[in-house]
Amino acid sequence: MRKVQLERKTKETDIRLTLNIDGSGKVTVRTGIPFFDHMLHAMAKHGGFDMKCTVTGDLSVDCHHTVEDTGIVLGDAIRQVIAEGRGIRRFAHAIIPMDEALAQVALDCGGRGYLVYDGTFNGASVGGIQSDVFEHFFYSLCTNAGITAHIMFTGRNDHHQCEAAFKAFGIALAGALSPSGRKGVPSTKGRL
Repeated sequence: MRKVQLERKTKETDIRLTLNIDGSGKVTVRTGIPFFDHMLHAMAKHGGFDMKCTVTGDLSVDCHHTVEDTGIVLGDAIRQVIAEGRGIRRFAHAIIPMDEALAQVALDCGGRGYLVYDGTFNGASVGGIQSDVFEHFFYSLCTNAGITAHIMFTGRNDHHQCEAAFKAFGIALAGALSPSGRKGVPSTKGRL
């Protein structure tokens, strides 16, 4: 079982995370931001992960630190799960529709954090969160996890676009971290 528990406390946030990649989709998320909770829940549920995440952040300022730091901690947890990369598939992708919206995510869990984020929300905020914060969440997650991610989405409804992207990320991550049936590291270099 690949399970990680992390805590991170700064002057801006206090985060406790338990992540079990080999779970069954049991998720409890409390960040103080209901729409962000909904997105994290969708990502973990559709990825089949068990996740418990509680965050106390400086929401009186705005949601930026809470969302960013959650991405950092989740990325750190995923990096621990990946470890040397032995036996994982490493690469995966998902294409997820949600009504008129479509999200595509391709991942390489090869140790190099990079994000290509191609999508535009129609409004300045989604679910009460500034639209640009979602890109920053994925950037924080990917750079800390060592994941190269290409996230692309289109649609008319911002909620649908955002939720499709989070679901696609969870499904692709589950595929990339799934057992490959091989014992070695999935790299021509011999290491990630």
